[in-house]
Amino acid sequence: MKLRFLPSCLIAAVLMPLAAHADPAPFDLTGPSLRVGVTRGATTLPIARVPRLATGDRVTIAADLPTGKKDEGERYLLVAGFLRGATEPPPKSWFFKAETWKAKKAALTLKVPDGARQLVVFLVPDSGGFDTVVAAVRKQPGAFVRAVQDLDQASLDRARLDAFLDGIHALERTQPERIEAVSPLLSRSLAIKLKAECLDLAADLQASCLTQSRDSLVLADGQSSTLADTLVGAPTDLALQLSATPAGGLGYYSPYIGVVRDLAKIFGAFQSTQFRYIPALARLRDDKMALLLNAAPSFASPKSVMVVAMPVIETSTPQTPTLRRAEADQLVCAAKPDLVLPVEGAPLIYATKFAHDMSLRVTTPQGGVTELPVQADAERGGYVLDQVGMRTAGLSSVTDATLHGRWGFTPFDGPRFRLQVPRAGGWQMVDTDPENLVVGRDNPVALAGPTPSCVEAVTLTSASGDVPLAWTTAGDRIGLTLPLAKTAPGKLTLLVKQYGVEAPDRIALTALAEAGRIDDLTLYAGDAAGTLAGTRLDLVAGMTVDGVAFKPGEVVRADKGDLLPLTTDKAAGFAAGQAKTALVTLTDGRKRSVKFVVAAARPTATLIAKSVVAPPAPGLPVVLAGDTAIAQDARLTFSLRAEGTKFTAGDSVEIATADGAMTTSAASARGLTVQDDRIAVVTVEPGKALGVSAHGPLKWRLVQGGVAGDWVPLTTLVRVPGLTGVACAETCTLSGSDLFLLDSVAANAGFADAARVPEGFTGGMLTVPKPVGGTLFLRLRDDPAVAATVAVKS
Repeated sequence: MKLRFLPSCLIAAVLMPLAAHADPAPFDLTGPSLRVGVTRGATTLPIARVPRLATGDRVTIAADLPTGKKDEGERYLLVAGFLRGATEPPPKSWFFKAETWKAKKAALTLKVPDGARQLVVFLVPDSGGFDTVVAAVRKQPGAFVRAVQDLDQASLDRARLDAFLDGIHALERTQPERIEAVSPLLSRSLAIKLKAECLDLAADLQASCLTQSRDSLVLADGQSSTLADTLVGAPTDLALQLSATPAGGLGYYSPYIGVVRDLAKIFGAFQSTQFRYIPALARLRDDKMALLLNAAPSFASPKSVMVVAMPVIETSTPQTPTLRRAEADQLVCAAKPDLVLPVEGAPLIYATKFAHDMSLRVTTPQGGVTELPVQADAERGGYVLDQVGMRTAGLSSVTDATLHGRWGFTPFDGPRFRLQVPRAGGWQMVDTDPENLVVGRDNPVALAGPTPSCVEAVTLTSASGDVPLAWTTAGDRIGLTLPLAKTAPGKLTLLVKQYGVEAPDRIALTALAEAGRIDDLTLYAGDAAGTLAGTRLDLVAGMTVDGVAFKPGEVVRADKGDLLPLTTDKAAGFAAGQAKTALVTLTDGRKRSVKFVVAAARPTATLIAKSVVAPPAPGLPVVLAGDTAIAQDARLTFSLRAEGTKFTAGDSVEIATADGAMTTSAASARGLTVQDDRIAVVTVEPGKALGVSAHGPLKWRLVQGGVAGDWVPLTTLVRVPGLTGVACAETCTLSGSDLFLLDSVAANAGFADAARVPEGFTGGMLTVPKPVGGTLFLRLRDDPAVAATVAVKS
């Protein structure tokens, strides 16, 4: 029978030219199709859902060719062969053929043999083709192994390229005005680097700009353009990046254009006077593999043999994609109508059907599990949830949910999300004194409520109209700014609208008129800084005392007024007890004077010594090297010497994290012991005192009579995981809790070949290098510079 191949209207990548080399032809010819199904155990999947084969799989292959009379033109054999290594010719028994023109012999049913690594399919002219192909493969197994690898990877990369171009052209036909907003997300989903200059053009020109330079559509390795430059010969400005989880490339990177060029070289080694080998890329849909060719088949000598790569064969534990959240771990509103669960890390979930039967597993209040179907949407950057199913799930206010599905035959779990169901009522302003809401300036405020992730809109209503407000979410609060710079004093209302709640919550406020005033100036002897107290101190432009100029810092809202720190370039040299007058200049040029008395110098002390006692720990104790860091569960004792002052029973020592966000105080009878009026000893357990999230550099300061001295560095607080053991067979596994606190684990102090711990790791076991000398070396995520070790049983 005769085969006819028609040109395809497919958008294909035009190959980037190489100086002194002819361009290989693009894959823009439509070839025949194969029908392929794979059975593993009792489950059968179409080829479009199978990223990899496995030993024992049953593979059914049939050629989808035009039918004709028995004596009408060329006949094609369908030949399949298993490969096992670059230097290991496969046995002849690993090759099979089907006579496509005979109804009862037109298909192949194969079982993947033990030791096979790849499956390659040929469409071969009947005239002696089978024996010739078998001999060619067994003679040059390495060349065929490389060709099949590259063909499989190029087909997957081509799928992502096609998905991106299809998405851009769909927008061009229906919603060209959305290209600028959608194309960055579409490119991120499919791991594509955009030409940013295209988005600066008019909307009707953006699509053609993004897709016309197909000679620049080159796959990169996700690190830089260096690899693409090496293989392709020119820099890239529009690069596709490979998935973090190889689906068919045996672990190496192969740029699509580079693969095409390599194929021309590799297939040249197969040619003979009788047969010429033509590579075919596969486009997968259900059980159909539609083939794309870069050369028209020839039925005259040398006759054409079409070569098709099947998914590679797994040699170990099945690989599944490493999906991760594309945004920070925060609450997600279940009632949001356009709810998307943002994920990244595996672009093939958008370009193929390898990930299928995806759902969101939601824990119900009764402890059961509800499966809610989801669909991958590259244009929206994640999985889209079925809102009808969500409304009937009967969720509690905060619910854990996990993406789940199958990668080919293998079940896998994606990232975990925390869903929040909106509740009406309960919104109120917090951490802001209502009397500080004054007109003439913008006022930052915080609102606390039951479901912050479900806030749809916040509106400020006043006599002059409604003003929509922007907000940020942090924990159970939202932060926003009230634009009162041009608002008249009077009643205000904040409307907080939530998804799924019909009526907005109303928060009544009053905007006050404030007359600025300066109440006091505090300046300590020997200091280069002072503090003004009053109201409307944001209008202060500067201050001088006896000709010494002070510059204002940031206004701090405190009690019913403002505090304004002011600093000078050097210590003013004022003595305690001196009466002084400060001249304050406002931003509008007005000047105000304030009388004050220089206060006694702030208390100071020096660190004498410190020691650390670590409590007994179950499992494997983690040992920190040196004395620069302390574990979170340890007890720290340090001694101080008073400088220019004396210790008394009413003194305290404050200890805080570097940013001051977490602070504790040690006072007499609670961690502070006065040895005599010159020496004091402080004992504290920073992990308990500062909270479980505290970490990083710690500082201390002395407080006497309500006056605090300068902050002084103390030590570094690091959190350590609970390690229970190390088990070694072929590989070693470290088990324990809170393993996300580890940055990396190595078998040597130089951290060569260290095992990196993924961010947000939630597992209880981790594959680590085999301990040498009974010791593992650890780097802690809180401070990788801190050396730590753990002794393990050999």
